[in-house]
Amino acid sequence: MDTPAWQMPQGGVDKGENARAAALRELREETGIGPDQVAVLSETKDWLPYDFPAEIASRRWNGKFRGQEQKWFLVRLEADEDVIDLAFKDQEFSAWQWMAPATVLEAIVPFKRDIYARVLAEFGLI
Repeated sequence: MDTPAWQMPQGGVDKGENARAAALRELREETGIGPDQVAVLSETKDWLPYDFPAEIASRRWNGKFRGQEQKWFLVRLEADEDVIDLAFKDQEFSAWQWMAPATVLEAIVPFKRDIYARVLAEFGLI
């Protein structure tokens, strides 16, 4: 593939787990891609916070959360695409696709756009 691509599983860090281990675990759980099938190329320097819009924060998660703080990792798939298995564990996605960074920014919900742009810029992809 000629165009850089993104897959962005997200999840929490378990007690006693570091951010990198959590990212690789979430990647495995959500896509079936194991840590031995990727190369970790970079990670964001800092944890990056963002707030949910009020209408989302009040409706989802029983109003318990107002936003998130995330650590992002850039990984490259080192295996064939057939290792991707969205039903590997508790299926969270019905489909996946490779997207160029600029297309990701166009496709993401508006309230996350700034944080995605910051991550893409830090990784040197835009």
